[in-house]
Amino acid sequence: MTVVFLAAFFLPVGQPRFDNALVESFALVKWYAREHVVLCLLPAFLIAGAIAVFVRKDSVMRYLGARAPKPLAYGVASVSGSILAVCSCTVLPLFAGIYRMGAGLGPATAFLYAGPAINVLAIILTARVLGPELGIARAIGAVVFSVVIGLLMHLFFRNEEEEKAVAQADVPASDTGRPLGQTVVYFALMVSILVFANWAGARNATGPWAAVHGAKWLLTSILAVGLGVALVAWFGLPLRKAALAAAPAVVLAVALPGHPMVAFAAGIVGLSVAAATTKGEMVEWFDSSWGFAKQILPLLLIGVLVAGLLLGRPGHEGIIPSSWIARSVGGNSLGSNAFASVAGAFMYFATLTEVPILQGLIGNGMGKGPALALLLAGPALSLPNMLVIRSVMGTKKTLVYVALVVVMATTTGMIYGTLFG
Repeated sequence: MTVVFLAAFFLPVGQPRFDNALVESFALVKWYAREHVVLCLLPAFLIAGAIAVFVRKDSVMRYLGARAPKPLAYGVASVSGSILAVCSCTVLPLFAGIYRMGAGLGPATAFLYAGPAINVLAIILTARVLGPELGIARAIGAVVFSVVIGLLMHLFFRNEEEEKAVAQADVPASDTGRPLGQTVVYFALMVSILVFANWAGARNATGPWAAVHGAKWLLTSILAVGLGVALVAWFGLPLRKAALAAAPAVVLAVALPGHPMVAFAAGIVGLSVAAATTKGEMVEWFDSSWGFAKQILPLLLIGVLVAGLLLGRPGHEGIIPSSWIARSVGGNSLGSNAFASVAGAFMYFATLTEVPILQGLIGNGMGKGPALALLLAGPALSLPNMLVIRSVMGTKKTLVYVALVVVMATTTGMIYGTLFG
């Protein structure tokens, strides 16, 4: 109570930096809500809910469970994460879904790191903008990190994992009565919608990548129609409800062609209403997705608010001056690499935004080692990310996971800076 009172008593309202930091915090929340909640998080919540309802528990345990063969488990975890061009927050519902379904701690945390870190588009952009050396080092480091972090998490908490393995041995095989191929197609459609809806085109891009970006909403629409057909044919969604759910999205897409997010949001709302009013697996899917949203979204928004207050948006300043950060990451000392790792771990990077931010910092004197350290720690962690991870797997595991990412990023940055600095 005393601390809260003193903080309120000496609140620096009226000081330009504090007032600007408040504006930045709300501006970052507004930007996050507009750019990431509808296109990234809502589809991710639906996918996470679908994992809990439509994926057979014994299948998760066979490939990612505590008893699964290590090469298979970590291979599946890293590959599954790498196909998603998502940020450190969008991966959270998916991580929570597979972890609660029985995935081992090691493979689950490997997936958690791999999702935002092993991003093929980000690695290509890093190589083009910051140089092939840094791009290759980022790719190798991210792959190695995902496996090593997963293995170390399993080692540190091996007693709990052994208990989980024993418990999973007694779980009988489940049978949803649905062929595996139908479930695979369903999830492929969901993930493809998530990927294409968030496909970011590079400036002055040409060739096939530019063509894909130009047709992203057409492709997303085709995939959405395919999802609707799958839900009606295989998952028991009545055709009438599917048509009513799609109608507002179609109308808005035609009426507002320049605002595809409006139609996308209408489609999500329509699908949610249709699922919530249909008995059986459909309502279970909605309830599970809504449960993830209630747990994760408030923590994310609070974390984004605090991150904006401290660090501001890219190109803007919060309470902590950006010049301090630029001065603290020069050279290749232990301190500069550790500072880059810790600062990156608490900052929020949307997908691909870490590259132009690094470009500006390198222009202000940032060393090559700290640059790699930030690339390996920043996209995979953020303050909002940490808050949600804690709610999923507890304080102790979260602290160990964050410490592993920071320590490994710092060490790798020092080695890289020594070799190539």
